[in-house]
Amino acid sequence: MEEHGDGAATILVVDDDDLVLKTLNVLVSTLGYRCLSAANGLEAVDILRKTKCDIVLSDLMMPQMDGIELLKYIIRNHSDTDVIIATGYSEQTSYADVIKAGAIDFIKKPIDQAELEAKLARALRERYMIRKLEALSMCDGLTSLLNRRAFDLRFPREVERAYRQNYRLFLAMIDIDNFKEYNDTHGHDEGDKVLIALGDIMKISTRNSVDLCFRLGGDEFAVLLPQTTATQATEIVQRILLRYVESDFGGTTLSIGIISCSRDRSLPLSSDIATMQKRADQAMYDAKHSGKNCVVCRV
Repeated sequence: MEEHGDGAATILVVDDDDLVLKTLNVLVSTLGYRCLSAANGLEAVDILRKTKCDIVLSDLMMPQMDGIELLKYIIRNHSDTDVIIATGYSEQTSYADVIKAGAIDFIKKPIDQAELEAKLARALRERYMIRKLEALSMCDGLTSLLNRRAFDLRFPREVERAYRQNYRLFLAMIDIDNFKEYNDTHGHDEGDKVLIALGDIMKISTRNSVDLCFRLGGDEFAVLLPQTTATQATEIVQRILLRYVESDFGGTTLSIGIISCSRDRSLPLSSDIATMQKRADQAMYDAKHSGKNCVVCRV
């Protein structure tokens, strides 16, 4: 899916009246947004499949697929896209009906430029705040890595994406050896410093904007490594291991298990994910049983 990278929000306007569509395109573009146009709901669906849109501004009454049907499609398939419904003054659908159906706002036609500007600005401001809160809820407060909640959401998505786009995905599970003894000897503040340091090492050792680093809880960490080979994935986690050992945290080392995450379509996704996690945990335990301070790869 195409994403627009210049920072401007992408607004998709949908209306079966060509003059209204052209007018809205000019209005939205004048406000500084990237504007896309669709003459009906089916065209809008096609655009949404190819391009990430922040907001859809859709007419209510359209042939083939009306605004409410388009709204329901977007809610099911593009949960990150918000919808504003536009209706003519003669149409009977109320603000409450549209909001109940899942739209974030409602605007009457003919559309007033000042009202449209205010509604788009408010919608985008709310989107920003919601995304900011979501990001905070996915972040581990101590290490600033992604947290367990983020892992549980992202891992299934990454497995499905790797399957659809036909590339390899690896999961590495990382556990700090002798961490309890270190905590008992040096205190929890010093233990926290070890966790923070490992988080920093994971960030600098992995590929920026490609790999995903998580703290799952306690001294358990994980890395998702997409679009790589078994050799490359192992090299990345070995960098983590070596940099950690070089930091010399009082007898603590790392045990790392790494597995290939190939989707088994005979299983439901949830069962397949659970099986992968068990395999990764087992590989990590095999590393511990092999004397710790090592990487075990199970392709």
